[in-house]
Amino acid sequence: MGAFSFEPLTLPDAAERLRAEVRAFLAREMAVIPAVIRAQSWSGSDAAFSRKLGAQGWLGMTWPKKYGGHERSMLERYVMLEEMLAAGAPVGAHWIADRQSGPLLLRFGSEAQRMEHLPAIARGERFFCIGMSEPDSGSDLAAVRSRAEKQPDGSWRVNGRKLWTSGAHVAHCMIALLRTSTESKHGGLTQFLIDMKTPGISVRPIRDLAGHSHFNEVTFDNVRLPATAIIGQEGQGWSQVTAELAFERSGPERFLSCFRLIAEMLRIAGKNPGERATAAFGRLYAHLATLRRMSLSVAGRLSRGEDPALEAAMVKDLGALFEQDIPQLAHDLFGIAPDAHGARDYERVLAELTMASPSFSLRGGTREILRGIIARGLGLR
Repeated sequence: MGAFSFEPLTLPDAAERLRAEVRAFLAREMAVIPAVIRAQSWSGSDAAFSRKLGAQGWLGMTWPKKYGGHERSMLERYVMLEEMLAAGAPVGAHWIADRQSGPLLLRFGSEAQRMEHLPAIARGERFFCIGMSEPDSGSDLAAVRSRAEKQPDGSWRVNGRKLWTSGAHVAHCMIALLRTSTESKHGGLTQFLIDMKTPGISVRPIRDLAGHSHFNEVTFDNVRLPATAIIGQEGQGWSQVTAELAFERSGPERFLSCFRLIAEMLRIAGKNPGERATAAFGRLYAHLATLRRMSLSVAGRLSRGEDPALEAAMVKDLGALFEQDIPQLAHDLFGIAPDAHGARDYERVLAELTMASPSFSLRGGTREILRGIIARGLGLR
């Protein structure tokens, strides 16, 4: 039977020095941003803010300088992310490109793809979205039906739809998982790098409960892609995308999405919160500290070139449970109803996260999929 590995990790001095630098930057840049906007966490998007982070050298932090990166440690990047998320910074525009599309291109992309896209990502000038989920496929990523058909001249013709595509309305590029063969469910999948301005692509926003349109439906209607659009090798899309998901599932965004609400809860409770609230805050702190330790451990393993897919799935699943409990706890503790148009920050933040939290167990893999991964890792299925 397999076992989890969450080795303790201590952040280096360089990471803690960076923390002070990032906090000072955020104190300046975030001073006038309302709490309810900060509550959008990494879904909030501001292209100008992304460019400012690029100018600070905080995008592409771990990448080679050859590709516009800064060759800093993954743990320094982790600290920067913690501070951004805790402050509610509007990082959504560049988030996917920096978190996983760039690393994917570094690992599997061609030299031409790297040189074209990575420096622009590191400057905060190029945004990516991910074309994975599709209509009627549920949680089965391998059930992709959108097709890429090879043409006699070596180009590809793409038809199909992608659903719940975060940030597609602002993205310059998509990394899409497409079916190139029907002979094998997993072996017939290939990843493609797609310019979102390519003729035949349409993007339809999907409005969520909170009134935001972070999600989109993307339709491909006889979209022609050059032969150079393939990432890696034809038929290797499944192994590439599963490696990519370790970056998506293990970061601090998996337990800090409700951090603004915790801050508002502490403010409402005041200096004398009472026995019940004190106990609740103690549990929150214990859970948060544990998840952070687990997430840091995964970051350490990723920095060593390991593949902690099992541990990343565990962090994501436990993080979603933690985050989804917080709005109900906030309501139970203080008896204040969520109100998107309320007079107080607390009511508005509570309303924002009450409506957003159901999606936390869907993004990055549903709870059922994650627990299946964990069960297989433990030899239980």
